[in-house]
Amino acid sequence: VAAFKAKHRANLGALIDPDHPDLGPKNNQFVMMCGRIEHGRKELAKRWLKGSFGSVNFYEHTTICEQSHHIAYNEATRQYKKGKWGKGKHHMKPDAANSEFVIYFGTGFVEANFGPPAMAEKVTDGLASGRLKVAVVDPRMSKSAAKAWKWLPIKPGTDAALALAMIQWMIRHKRYDRTYLQAANKAAAKAAGESTWSNATHLVRIEADGPGKLLRATDIGMGGDEFVVVKNGKPVAVGKEPVTGDLEYAGEIKGVKVKTAFTILKEEAESRSMREWSEICGIPVADIEAVAKEFTSHGKKAGAEMYRGPVQHTNGYYNGQAIIALNVLIGNIDHKGGMTTGGGHWHEDGSKLKKPFNMKKMHPGKLHAFGHKLSREKSAYEKSTLFEGYPAKRPWYPFTGNLYQEIIPSAADRYPYGCQALWLHKGTPGFATPAGQTALEILADPAIIPLVFATDIVVGETSMYADYIFPDTAIWERWGTPHTTPDVPQRASKIRQPTVEPMTEVVKVFSSAAEASGTACPSLSPHARV
Repeated sequence: VAAFKAKHRANLGALIDPDHPDLGPKNNQFVMMCGRIEHGRKELAKRWLKGSFGSVNFYEHTTICEQSHHIAYNEATRQYKKGKWGKGKHHMKPDAANSEFVIYFGTGFVEANFGPPAMAEKVTDGLASGRLKVAVVDPRMSKSAAKAWKWLPIKPGTDAALALAMIQWMIRHKRYDRTYLQAANKAAAKAAGESTWSNATHLVRIEADGPGKLLRATDIGMGGDEFVVVKNGKPVAVGKEPVTGDLEYAGEIKGVKVKTAFTILKEEAESRSMREWSEICGIPVADIEAVAKEFTSHGKKAGAEMYRGPVQHTNGYYNGQAIIALNVLIGNIDHKGGMTTGGGHWHEDGSKLKKPFNMKKMHPGKLHAFGHKLSREKSAYEKSTLFEGYPAKRPWYPFTGNLYQEIIPSAADRYPYGCQALWLHKGTPGFATPAGQTALEILADPAIIPLVFATDIVVGETSMYADYIFPDTAIWERWGTPHTTPDVPQRASKIRQPTVEPMTEVVKVFSSAAEASGTACPSLSPHARV
């Protein structure tokens, strides 16, 4: 810190706290808190807030939606390359046009999902033709459950118990894809005719409190940071050449206790009896076994799908991981009728095609926002200048993002710093977050957040506490560029056009500079409406 202050002594006044330069500049005290902001608006807002104003504090609503779903998939699909872990995939859906069996955990194909319009037609066609069976895991009899082969009315939040019971049955009856699981790297997967692979055979260090880090070759004196498998009882480093390993192993290698990832999963599934898992989740053993048998009777043309239901709990990440494990066990990722990440899209900012305008490269004078976010997401407490032992004043969240419910309370606690201005867009934290009434109490106190303004289509439960409200248009009144979902296998970009004319007065908006010059200032939409 002393060296930093000496190097930047001329600009220390721009920082929130010169003694804690990692908090960033005072610009970070302006926060944009978005609900379900749409693509197009999202990219423009981030471009302005981060690249023009210089604040890191842009947020979406994801943690009050289904963030643990994204994190579970991300952690399950990240790859280790060139000495570091990369980014994984955040979303997968069943290839509904070709699937033969799909389990919907806490969601459905006609409601409560991501992209039902495109999905419902394919699933309905499959059900009507007899090609497809579905099971729905949901505490309530939903519209999707009413059309299901089997409805499993689970106790809320116990999805992992159901998934682990299924896994126990699958392993005991050897109803998993052994060839797929034994491939330890990309080369081995390619040799087996697969486009994906798993770490089922990779060895994991067993510490005093349970499974720890993945074993590396250097840990046992046989190489660098390669992962390690056991093949015919002997350790093998996983390099670039095809490597397969034994699925089940537990032992000690050169003084290091290890187990394969598959063995750890098996032991967790066997940690309770089927009857005990049944009592936890509320689903009869006979139904669990029937669904597990059906799930494993279609080769790779089956999928376990999840969305908000399993993950919007304090144990949601683990529910998500258990459900993903079902898919991994049958090796259905990137297979016809299995799970897919979809065809993707051409981005509206031009960054994928690099034409006609790559907006990411067209930002003269761009600022580089820096510093810990108000929510402390993507930051480690131990690596910050605020570290003073445990506990921290509020939690830090190195693995997640868009912590919507953490923003306003953090501003109230001024940890790691306060908020001088808050922009609420397309969201109502006073209604949509846990203990929302406390958010309203904070927003009502100008001593905590001096300036609050909102863009809203109504004077809402939260925007009524704003100092200023800028009227917005509703989705059916404006153009939009929402993205496709993984359910759509072809690459496509969507454009939504207005279906009705806004029933609000149309006015022209001028800036002070425009007024002086007599030139209108263009707005983000063709008209500003009040």
